[in-house]
Amino acid sequence: MDVVNEIISQSAIGPLSRWYKSAVLLVFSSIVVALFTMLVILLSNASHLTTNYSYLFNGNI
Repeated sequence: MDVVNEIISQSAIGPLSRWYKSAVLLVFSSIVVALFTMLVILLSNASHLTTNYSYLFNGNI
């Protein structure tokens, strides 16, 4: 935990109050959790996905 506190104190949110630090960390954690959840959903449904690359070749393959 000392390492995390040191990183936070040396970052841009270091001089902010505890409430702002908590809010910034909560938003960051929420984004990370949302991305990880989307990755799990994507990998669990990968067998049902179809990809169409015809827009790259203008339909001329």
